[in-house]
Amino acid sequence: MTEPATDQATHPAEIRLVLADDQPLIRTGLRTLIADQPGLTVVGEAGDGAEAVRLAAGLRPDIVVMDIRMPGMDGIAATRRIVAAGTAKVLVLTTFDDDEYVHAALRAGASGFLVKDMALEDILGAVRVVAAGDALLAPAVTRRLIAEFVSRSAPAPPPLDGITGREREVLALVGRGLSNHEIAAELTISVATAKAHVARLLTKLGARDRVQLVIIAYDTGLVTPR
Repeated sequence: MTEPATDQATHPAEIRLVLADDQPLIRTGLRTLIADQPGLTVVGEAGDGAEAVRLAAGLRPDIVVMDIRMPGMDGIAATRRIVAAGTAKVLVLTTFDDDEYVHAALRAGASGFLVKDMALEDILGAVRVVAAGDALLAPAVTRRLIAEFVSRSAPAPPPLDGITGREREVLALVGRGLSNHEIAAELTISVATAKAHVARLLTKLGARDRVQLVIIAYDTGLVTPR
């Protein structure tokens, strides 16, 4: 839904990561990849959710890359604790058959969702997007999972009375999974203007990030499951 920043000035000089996955091979693969990337540093590894929570509290990384299915405390419970404590943002890795887990992780406060068969460079791009303060859903996950997620019982969405007609249009496009560049092209506005509209929507609707805007767009009927 969003593009990785290409300008080094748009994201921190160093992004500190904790990798949480019960499969050592996956952690090793990610660590090896990240070791070659400027501005990314793995500061810790966890094999379960409880360890991820402890490392997040002790190391204060920028992002925890979190598996969902792990022994003991799973990634959902760990995400909820990390987000509630404000110790790090969480970027969740999932697979196509993890729908129920992803629905729960949305409510737990994860800032991004990726599938494990994505290209490694896309995973790195997502890390930078989330570190820069945005949120990201893998396109293959967005439409299917969000559509199913919002059809279930959920808290009442905030009213949309306080947003302008243009902001309503932008919210609908965010809900469809469009990036800021795609929104700008769709509405024939500048990318900076698109970003400004999204920022105002976050403030007016009390949304934590772009993921919550997607949920609001579905909950309020601006976007409907296809």
